[in-house]
Amino acid sequence: MSNNNSAIVSKVWSFCNTLRDDGVGYGDYLEQLTYLLFLKMADEYTKPPHNRQLPIPKDYNWESLVDLKGAELETHYTIMLRELGKEKGILGQIFTKSQNKIQDPAKLSKIIAMINNEQWLMMGVKDKGDIYEGLLEKNAEDTKSGAGQYFTPRALIKAMVACVDPEPMRTIADPACGTGGFFLAAYDYLLAHHDLDKEQRQFLKYKTFFGNEIVASTRRLALMNLFLHNIGDIDSDNFISPADALIADIGVRYDYVLANPPFGKKSSQTFTNAEGEQEKEDLTYNRQDFWATTSNKQLNFVQHIRSILKTTGQAAVVLPDNVLFEGGAGETVRKKLLETTDVHTILRLPTGIFYAHGVKANVVFFDNKPSSKDPWTKEIWVYDYRTNIHHTLKKNPLKLEDLQDFISCYNPQNRHKRTETYHPETNPEGRWRKFTYEEIIARDKTSLDITWLKDKSLADLDNLPDPDVLAEDIIENLEAGLESFRTILTALEK
Repeated sequence: MSNNNSAIVSKVWSFCNTLRDDGVGYGDYLEQLTYLLFLKMADEYTKPPHNRQLPIPKDYNWESLVDLKGAELETHYTIMLRELGKEKGILGQIFTKSQNKIQDPAKLSKIIAMINNEQWLMMGVKDKGDIYEGLLEKNAEDTKSGAGQYFTPRALIKAMVACVDPEPMRTIADPACGTGGFFLAAYDYLLAHHDLDKEQRQFLKYKTFFGNEIVASTRRLALMNLFLHNIGDIDSDNFISPADALIADIGVRYDYVLANPPFGKKSSQTFTNAEGEQEKEDLTYNRQDFWATTSNKQLNFVQHIRSILKTTGQAAVVLPDNVLFEGGAGETVRKKLLETTDVHTILRLPTGIFYAHGVKANVVFFDNKPSSKDPWTKEIWVYDYRTNIHHTLKKNPLKLEDLQDFISCYNPQNRHKRTETYHPETNPEGRWRKFTYEEIIARDKTSLDITWLKDKSLADLDNLPDPDVLAEDIIENLEAGLESFRTILTALEK
């Protein structure tokens, strides 16, 4: 990053800290920055050498803001946000449900001046993107805001993309795309691993990515994140839909699906009852193309993801443990998935890597296939990166090199040529082991929750982890247990 750009980064951050003293969180700052940056960059596009005509009303463009101060600025900015939210396309999506969260007009005026001093289009894509991704990560760390649930650790995303090894001129979907992390990693990967010609670059920019994000503020951040990384354009069609992906099959099929669907177990909708109070109701999706009707959100996402893949499509999906072992609808979905697709790899993830506490998750890789009378899954390779692994968000966050051994074992260049590291006699501690389809279906409820390594912390008191790591582990387990109890209680109340 050039000196000038790192100076901009520190400016962007110092404002953030000033506003925090006023009670404005990262999320609110990030939103205001998004509105203002978008307008400033649009303004730069209308001037030489670009000279573009853009659909931003003259009364509400960047120049209408720059010279205003005090109460006049505050009033104009508030009206402007509301009016731009009514516009069509990406403009309306960026400003949908927007509000001014910076109550002090002097501070708003300072941010406008900071943005106005820079030529953002001249800045390298990587630098703009890095500034924004840095803010998104900070926002995710701010646990009170709950933004972490829309943010998947970037090291995990990069490892998943490296394994799937996407090809140019193919489509990539994420039906719960959060701030767009999977899209950015796939975009960077394609640029780094392929010498793209002009047609391939155009396809990558405009026709590769398709997502859904139902939370308006998160969708806005995703659109801006992609735009700053040179995906799409200021007036291009919106390729992140606000629709709930699970409601219906819209008939489009994709080459790849990379996703980390929301971890809340139940799908629910909130409504107002006869007494005028807010109530939640479990949402079951009545989809004819689903194998099982359930209110378990992740099982619905698994079924949906399979349904939107081309017959040659590939998926890598982050799923919590319950999807791997739950009976009833869970068992039905697993059996059908093993029959209709080739479920070839499971990566067991450690705790302490997600911003949501108490999450035990896995990455499941499967390739879709045409219909056949015999099951497509022949063997499943499992990499256990959970047993005896300790990560914490602050002191020992997950890094890409931590997953390098898994990527090598996965062997993206030819996943049909793999070697187990596990051996019952010579290496019982091996983390990479294969199981046949017959072994899997013989398991109770066709459970894919498979472990074989001994938990050392139970046996070896001399090598206990640091007390803070143990404490975090205990908190993780208690919170995971509480979550399970809440689910049981909800079921009993019914």
